[in-house]
Amino acid sequence: MIGAPLTIINGLIQLPEGKAAKGALRTERDRIATLGPDVQPQGGDRIFDAKGKLVTPGLVDLGTFAIDKPAFHFGGITRAALMPDQRPPLDHPARVRFAAQSGKPDLWVHPLAAATRGLEGSDLAELALMREAGAKAVSTGRSWIADSGTMLRLLRYCAMLDLVVVAHAEDAGLTGAAVATAGEMATRLGLPSAPAEAEALAVARDIALAEMAGARLHFRQVTTKAALDLVRAAKSRGVAVTAGVTPAHFMLSDIAMSDFRTFARLSPPLRAEADRKAVIAAIGDGTIDVIASGHDPRGPEDKRLPFADAEPGMAGAETLLPLTLNLVRDGVIAMDHAFRLIATNPAALLGVDAGRLAVGSEADIAVVDPERPWIVDSDKMAASAGNTPFDRQPVQGRCLALFKGAVQVA
Repeated sequence: MIGAPLTIINGLIQLPEGKAAKGALRTERDRIATLGPDVQPQGGDRIFDAKGKLVTPGLVDLGTFAIDKPAFHFGGITRAALMPDQRPPLDHPARVRFAAQSGKPDLWVHPLAAATRGLEGSDLAELALMREAGAKAVSTGRSWIADSGTMLRLLRYCAMLDLVVVAHAEDAGLTGAAVATAGEMATRLGLPSAPAEAEALAVARDIALAEMAGARLHFRQVTTKAALDLVRAAKSRGVAVTAGVTPAHFMLSDIAMSDFRTFARLSPPLRAEADRKAVIAAIGDGTIDVIASGHDPRGPEDKRLPFADAEPGMAGAETLLPLTLNLVRDGVIAMDHAFRLIATNPAALLGVDAGRLAVGSEADIAVVDPERPWIVDSDKMAASAGNTPFDRQPVQGRCLALFKGAVQVA
């Protein structure tokens, strides 16, 4: 329960724009009441001393495949948008309603409604009813809707409902059973592969349909230069399109698959080095709006298999923050831009009042040491499974304390 007001003192307050500034932040009930250099605690307040560390919004993770509360809290995540690829899928209002309540009170889950029944890509699901049940957006899941008529109807319906469509961008006719991107590495390893152009073809079609429908479209992951160029051009002419990516695609290229380690078996697959560099450039110039964890913990039964037979996915919630901060240290983006990517922008796409430190916003707050070093260890992760491609990698940046609605949860 929410008790006395909380005052976080001696912090560097990270506002949505600009450099962090010394100050304090005070809450009343579950909202931010005031923040700035002159804020002082009042009698009876709970006091938390940030000791000069960064005070940021709690992270908003757009597009996770599992609710893994210990991992989310470790990573500074207070809200997670759950993909519809569940068993059974989130294609019914009752399932959406249950998912929306599943993490409260210390983690808010925002379900993404399945675009089609059973995520089969044919008949539209009951989107309006699922919106009433708590769905914050609509998603095609891990799959691409191959039928253009179905996709256009989806986009038009979601435009009417004012819901973002979160789309997977790979032309299934080209990808088939591929587990790698066509190129030298896939050839050397003898892995089933698909051309990188499969992504650009899907992006081009969906942008054209979204433009026709006047709909808001978010590509959960855009990982190739050709597709990023299409998103960039669409934005320049005013199409309501946004793009996301996970750290894997700006940190790793397909070389990471060279030892057949299935922790690098991802969807979409890792790309060539030129595409990895294009992703970094797109983050820097604003073409990419969101960095998400893609959190998908997979145990040995899914990963200790031949590479082509293993399930895709990585446990990403714990490494989202430090890997995004790599971009700050490398001079690609500023600190405020980093938190827009992992908090402000995903919250705005979901239409939730979170992801920024502002008077009146919900008091979802993280205290972060951006320089704290630690080593990723798949055997010691808080996640339900430690399938990370960053195993044994040194990183910097840790969440020291986390508050959900002004209540400390980690």
